[in-house]
Amino acid sequence: MASPPPIDFDKIRENSDGSLGSMIKSGFTEVISNNPYFAAGGGLMVLGTGLALARQGIVKSSGFIYRQLLVDLEIPSKDKSYLWFLEWMSQYKHRTSRHLSVETNFVQHDNGSVSTRFSLVPGPGKHLIKYKGAYMLVNRERSGKLLDMTSGTPFETVTLTTLYSDRKLFSDLLGEAKQLALKAREGKTVLYTSWGPEWRPFGQPRKKRMIGSVILDKSIAEGIISDVKDFLDSGEWYHKRGIPYRRGYLLYGPPGSGKTSFIQALAGELDYNICILNLSESNLTDDRLNHLMNHIPERSILLLEDIDAAFNKRAQTEDKGYTSGVTFSGLLNALDGVASAEECITFMTTNHPEKLDPALMRPGRVDYKVLVDNATEYQVRQMFLRFYENENELCEVFMNKYRHLQLTKVSTAQLQGLFVYNKSNPQSAIDMIETLQNPNTVF
Repeated sequence: MASPPPIDFDKIRENSDGSLGSMIKSGFTEVISNNPYFAAGGGLMVLGTGLALARQGIVKSSGFIYRQLLVDLEIPSKDKSYLWFLEWMSQYKHRTSRHLSVETNFVQHDNGSVSTRFSLVPGPGKHLIKYKGAYMLVNRERSGKLLDMTSGTPFETVTLTTLYSDRKLFSDLLGEAKQLALKAREGKTVLYTSWGPEWRPFGQPRKKRMIGSVILDKSIAEGIISDVKDFLDSGEWYHKRGIPYRRGYLLYGPPGSGKTSFIQALAGELDYNICILNLSESNLTDDRLNHLMNHIPERSILLLEDIDAAFNKRAQTEDKGYTSGVTFSGLLNALDGVASAEECITFMTTNHPEKLDPALMRPGRVDYKVLVDNATEYQVRQMFLRFYENENELCEVFMNKYRHLQLTKVSTAQLQGLFVYNKSNPQSAIDMIETLQNPNTVF
């Protein structure tokens, strides 16, 4: 490697008549111009500076162009439209998706058979769709660090990107997704369960159960339906008198008497959905209970099943329930406290009403209670004729044999099991009537 050229001091002395500053400047210039190391470093510095400035300019200009030409729409997983969009996306034809996720749903039909339906929804990653002539980039992102502490699932977002001039299509797309979701639930009852601090649909919407399919004793069903409809029509009456607009119902009786089935049929009659809340959930607290009851989806009945299983007598549940973080006072406040929900219909069921604390039974918490007992002769007759239409003579034969056996503790669930097993043969149902003497008979 060549060494740098020596400094010519004689030449400097020849120019000694000049100023010292001129001498230094002249010498420095000569060193820089004649030294290849300084020349190469200066060139690299200039080149690097130029590239950095160019990169910065490109970034700023691309950001400016992005802001001027493109627009984003972010849909978080906590928003209702998130599931609507994924369902819409799974059925949308004009899309390019190389990474899909499968959602498996089991559908039970009226005849008891079960079928499986697979829905392919866009998985995490980028997808391209064409909607009403406009291209949109769909980016589904799943957080690897941020988790919902109540449910343990990662947060997700879907981001839609399109031209700024096509931003109005976002509203059209979301509206179409909503209509698709509502159409899928039209004529059906949606069951909701608590998922962390929110309500989410449980499974596929159920076909509405006809009110006549659940046969209770005389006037019981009619009385409940009349009271609920009167409550729904009396909102102004409640508000004018300063009475909290909510109503609680308690259906009590032995297992298999049709309590839950009637509530499902009532929801179908009213065109309501059902929110099922299990008070024995291990992660349910007073605050979360109050939050859930104040955020029930519109046109929904709140169902608290087997309420005696979560709470026994006050001496045992004054601080907390058996397996739940909900306190007894927390439940009472959620039902009838300062922060309790308005415009709420609550149904509670129990097999053991004697275990319920009297404080839970007072008006304002339970306004209407009724015994749904084992099958009476009226119910037995009506159920037989419902399964075997126009078989009046055989119905009398069945009833005579029923009385002869002195069957007084037969549930409607047992009767239904017998009739379903002999769905096309009423004579066989008569021959097998003795099986009703054993409540544990499995057909």
